[in-house]
Amino acid sequence: MDTAVPTPTRPSGQPLLHQKGAETQAFGTLTQLPIGLGHDTRMYACQRLNRVLADTQILYSLYKKHHWLMRGATFYSLHLMLDQHAQAQLAVVDALAERIQSLGGVAVGDPRHVAELTSVPRPPDGVEKVPVMLSRLLDAHERILIDARDAAARISAEGDEGSTDLLVSDVIRTGEAQVWFLAEHLVDTPLVRG
Repeated sequence: MDTAVPTPTRPSGQPLLHQKGAETQAFGTLTQLPIGLGHDTRMYACQRLNRVLADTQILYSLYKKHHWLMRGATFYSLHLMLDQHAQAQLAVVDALAERIQSLGGVAVGDPRHVAELTSVPRPPDGVEKVPVMLSRLLDAHERILIDARDAAARISAEGDEGSTDLLVSDVIRTGEAQVWFLAEHLVDTPLVRG
């Protein structure tokens, strides 16, 4: 006697919606991948990279916020520049997250989790003066650059040159160039008198 409950038929093209389940890998854990780096090295690199990733995600968001809120005589040029910087930071975010995943870790992705990990102070919800917004971006960059330099040195000492290269080539070099462009907008020079 068959006691199985018959399941209703569903069209073959119907998506399986509202699925739920347990995590397959918890944040802060590693899967073993054959990349020639030990567990402790990969774990340390993932922890440091996730901190830089969280700060970089906040920096990206600050760039977008300030891009939208620009005002005044330099609106157009700053509006465009901040959007270009944001896009460059978004590429850094993706590179950091993919490196963490390639080490067997879990990249921080949820904005609420990012907010728990970041060292970048939260800005006011409203609009600030343009020089204050630029200064806020410079402060975020400096925090990231200090942490990225320290992380690169320590991760290199552990033998993870791939993560070191990412920190130096992408995070630090991109950040330094963007700091230069931002800081030049804070030089007090007259627009019409020599």
